[in-house]
Amino acid sequence: MGALIDVILPVFLVIGFGYLVTWRGLFADGAVDGLMRFAQNFAVPVLLARSIARLDLGASYDAGLMISFYTGALCAFALGIAGARLLFGRSGPDAVAIGFACLFSNSLLLGVPITERAYGTEALAGNFAIISLHSPLLYTIGIVAMEAVRSRGTGAGLGRVGLNALLGVLRTPLVIGILAGFALQAYMALSGQDLPEPLWAAMTMMANAALPAALFGLGGVLYRYRPEGDMKAIAMVSGLSLLLHPAITYGLGRWAFDLNTGLLRSAVLTAAMAPGINAYLFANMYGTAKRVAASSVLLATAGSILTIWLWLAVLP
Repeated sequence: MGALIDVILPVFLVIGFGYLVTWRGLFADGAVDGLMRFAQNFAVPVLLARSIARLDLGASYDAGLMISFYTGALCAFALGIAGARLLFGRSGPDAVAIGFACLFSNSLLLGVPITERAYGTEALAGNFAIISLHSPLLYTIGIVAMEAVRSRGTGAGLGRVGLNALLGVLRTPLVIGILAGFALQAYMALSGQDLPEPLWAAMTMMANAALPAALFGLGGVLYRYRPEGDMKAIAMVSGLSLLLHPAITYGLGRWAFDLNTGLLRSAVLTAAMAPGINAYLFANMYGTAKRVAASSVLLATAGSILTIWLWLAVLP
C-alpha cells in the first residue's frame, strides 16, 4: 500500500488535477493545447537533451536492457495486430493502429516520474537509455508497417516508404532533443570541456518544468477522450500493454540477461506504462482506429494505477 500512496498517487493526482480543472471549465481547451505544445515541443526535448548529454553511455546502453524491453514491445505490437485482424475483423490499417497502441508505452510522461519517485533520480539512467531509442525506433516501425499495409497493391517500394518514415521521425521535437543530447555529449567528449554553467542552469530550469507541465496537460487531454469503441479491443490493448509487455521484459531481463537491479527496474517499469498520447496521435495521423486508440489511452492509464503497484511489488 505504501508504494501506491507514496509513488503512484502523486503522479496520478497531478494528472487528475489537470483532468478536473478542464472538466469544470477552469482550464480552457486552448490552454491545454498551449501547455502541451510547450511541454512536448520545448520543455521535454530540453529534458531529454540534458539527460542524454549526461548519460554514461557505457553503463546505460546495456544490450540486455534493450533486447528485454524492445522484444516485449514488438511481441505486444505483433499480437495486437493479429488480435485486431483475427479476433475483431478490423482492416489492415486499423490493425496496425491498434498494434501501435500496444507497442508505444508512455515511457517519458509516466515512466520517468514513477521510476524517480520509486527509486530516486539516480535510477533513471536505464529509462533515458530506453527513451533515446523509443520514439525514433517505434515510430519508424509503426509508420513502415502502416505504409506497407496502405501501399499494398499500389506498387510503392518499401524502401521509399521506409525513407519517408525516417525523415518524418527525424523532424519530431522529441527526436531532435535526443539528437541534441548526443551532440552535446560528443562535443564535451571531443573538446574535454563542460558546457558553460549558465547554459546548464537554463536547461535545468526548462527540464524541471517539463514533467509537471506535461502531466497536468495530459490530464486535460485525457478529458477529451471518451471510453467509446470496441471494449474488447480496448481490453486487449490494455492487457498487452500493462501485463504482457512488462512480463516479457521481466522474464528476459531477470533470467535471460541477468540485468542488475537498477536496469531491471528501469526496463520493467517503462514497459509497464500505459499507451502514451502518441498512440492516439498515430491513429489520428492516419484517420484510423481513433476511438479505440483514444479510449485505450484513457482506460489503460486509469488501470495502470493498479498494475504499476503490482510490478513495483514484484521488482526487487
